[in-house]
Amino acid sequence: MASINWNGVYPALLTPFNQQEEIDFDLYKINLDAQVEAGVDGVIIGGSLGETSTLLGEEKRDLLIFSKEVAPAHVPVLVNIAEQSTKVAIALAQEAEQHGADGLMLLPPMRYKADDRETVEFFKAVARNTSLPILLYNNPVDYKIEITLDMFEQLLDFENIQAVKESTRNTMNVTRMLNRFGERYKILTGVDPIALESLLLGAHGWVAGLVDAFPRETVAIFRLVKAGRYEEAVAINRWFLPLCELDIHPKLVQYIKLAAKATGIGSEFVRAPRLLLEGEELTRVQKVIDDALACRPELPDYLNLQTVSNAQWA
Repeated sequence: MASINWNGVYPALLTPFNQQEEIDFDLYKINLDAQVEAGVDGVIIGGSLGETSTLLGEEKRDLLIFSKEVAPAHVPVLVNIAEQSTKVAIALAQEAEQHGADGLMLLPPMRYKADDRETVEFFKAVARNTSLPILLYNNPVDYKIEITLDMFEQLLDFENIQAVKESTRNTMNVTRMLNRFGERYKILTGVDPIALESLLLGAHGWVAGLVDAFPRETVAIFRLVKAGRYEEAVAINRWFLPLCELDIHPKLVQYIKLAAKATGIGSEFVRAPRLLLEGEELTRVQKVIDDALACRPELPDYLNLQTVSNAQWA
């Protein structure tokens, strides 16, 4: 079984398009390089921010192959699996493994609101049919299915189910998971506006969104927390919060792509049915971005920080 260190920042990468709605691989590499230079610990492709619902199967495959070609060996590439049927999810997991994926982010069944038993069996079936490490995505707000603690209990025997993207928006779940399972499951916070709080409560990592536009600031907050330099992390987070709140809107893709364009590592182009922002909405979101850029903070030398013993829990 492949090994992933689930401690750190894992960007949910955007899929950049040109005006003809074709994947812009050159721009994709610019963004990926910026993430690596900023110190991220892995990347996730084909997620919600990657507009997975509009990507063809061959496009997802090509993104994976390209990512493995250009990403350094120490940066694992995870593929998102968000499918309607168990059979297709298994097939895509196996194809991802065949093409060199280092791990999977696995969502519950799409469209059908499976009950607890059906959801657990879905996860088990995929886990049985791949050796790749799996990060489960727990987001009942957007996907209407919650992975409860009792459901995690039923998955304990599956060693490749190793981590959870905790997006319930209830920070108490970080403590609940740690109290019940200890270090068995790594917890990665998945909601940018409450990421700092989740890290302080003991989350091991961060599946981030605004990192697509602001990779250095995102990694700096994470590493400052793990180094016990909380006041500095809080100060950057106060500046970052208005941007992070762009991550919890139905148009998060358009909003974050606009931010990535502003920082020079992305474009605003999306694939239909999404449309470019316009009018008051464009003005409002652009102001949030411009206001942040006008007072972008100076960052410490966060890449050389060491985790301190009294911050191990954080």
